[in-house]
Parts: sequence; structure tokens; C-alpha cells
Amino acid sequence: MVNIGPEIKQELARQERSVSWFARKLCCERSNVYSIFKRKSIDTDLLLRISRILNRNFFREYDNEIARQQRPSPQL
Repeated sequence: MVNIGPEIKQELARQERSVSWFARKLCCERSNVYSIFKRKSIDTDLLLRISRILNRNFFREYDNEIARQQRPSPQL
């Protein structure tokens, strides 16, 4: 299962961006950003905005999860 909040937090750190910068781009308070980091799931419109701001397709995480779940299990 995708735990999207930590993925977003990790990407923000990878880009060396601050929470304040991210909050400004999202037009929200820093406390909302910290809330996003704790989420296991997220609204698709918000995820699209985040993907655009961070220039990373976070929807791919879900696509990869679907692919993993559809793989046949190895025969023993």
C-alpha cells in the first residue's frame, strides 16, 4: 500500500526545499504541510497540485502499487 505523505516529505527533502517554501506554493499554512506528511492517502486534486509543484508524478506510486498487486505470485 502506498503511504503517500512520507513520499512527499522525502521528495521535498531530496529537492532541499523548506516546508515554508512548500506551504507558500500550496497556498496553505505550514501546519497543513505537516499534516500532509502524516497522511496515508490524499485527495487527487491536491496530489496533482503537489506533483506539479515538486515536478514529480506521485500518481506513479499508485500505478506501481497496482502493478505489484497484479503480478502473479510465484508457484512453489
